Amino acid sequence: MKRSVLTASMASIAASLLLAATGAQAADTLAKIAQSGKITLAYRESSVPFSYLEGPGKPIGMAVDLSNAVVEAVKKKLNKPDLQVALMPVTSQNRIPLITNGTIDLECGSTTNNTARGKDVAFAINHFYTGTRLLVKKSSKIKNYADLAKKTIASTTGTTNVLVMRKYNIDKNLGMDIVLGKDHADAFLLLESDRVAAFAMDDILLYGLIANAKTPGDYEVVGDSLQVEPYACMLPKDDPAFKKLVDDTFAGLMKSGEFEKLYDKWFMQPIPPKNVPLNLPMSPQLKENLKALSDKPAT
Repeated sequence: MKRSVLTASMASIAASLLLAATGAQAADTLAKIAQSGKITLAYRESSVPFSYLEGPGKPIGMAVDLSNAVVEAVKKKLNKPDLQVALMPVTSQNRIPLITNGTIDLECGSTTNNTARGKDVAFAINHFYTGTRLLVKKSSKIKNYADLAKKTIASTTGTTNVLVMRKYNIDKNLGMDIVLGKDHADAFLLLESDRVAAFAMDDILLYGLIANAKTPGDYEVVGDSLQVEPYACMLPKDDPAFKKLVDDTFAGLMKSGEFEKLYDKWFMQPIPPKNVPLNLPMSPQLKENLKALSDKPAT
């Protein structure tokens, strides 16, 4: 009898462990947030105008506003008006691992939604479209990629732009030396200090860096756009309930016209810290996605 009870207990424990292990494979972000009373948002330190620092530990930007909209939706969904919001800075290199290991719940910044990353994380509805171009000093007379033959250029670690530039360098046999900054501000510093001839990055981020440079008139964005890629917020993979909440939040903003107001605020109006406008009208791709509400990745 005792052996039978022991065997049954062991079987029950084994079944519980198996169930727990199976559950661990599928994220349940809302349940985690409800249990902890906290949601953890990622932010970028120099992705102007999406997510950047106005002061120490004070991120601002369009993607920050989108993140805050999700927080309000989570508070309502969980009936937790006093939900704690934790903020964590991330880089291009560590943002995906921090989502996959559960350290952060949502990353809204300047992250490209592509099929390779989609193997590890999920993406919300696309909120911007951009392409790789070049930031140079006007005095350099560089106008396109051919002018960079045998020169040293910068890009940022962990970005799709690095892969694009390496492929272009090989395909066109330009003999460029590509060095990597740990973040966009670091890569810009390489250009500012004349250690590189150009900084290859998403064009919108380059415009943002110019707007906040010490001498904005010294710089310009040049070169053809090598590809068009969508930006989207990252969230844990295989978590349909949380993805639905995030998507519904963004869809609501896009249908109501609030998203267009946010766009105007960050892309057409003067923005901190220098109160200089980017003057970048909404692209045709983004206008179309305000209707399509697509989370389609770049290939």
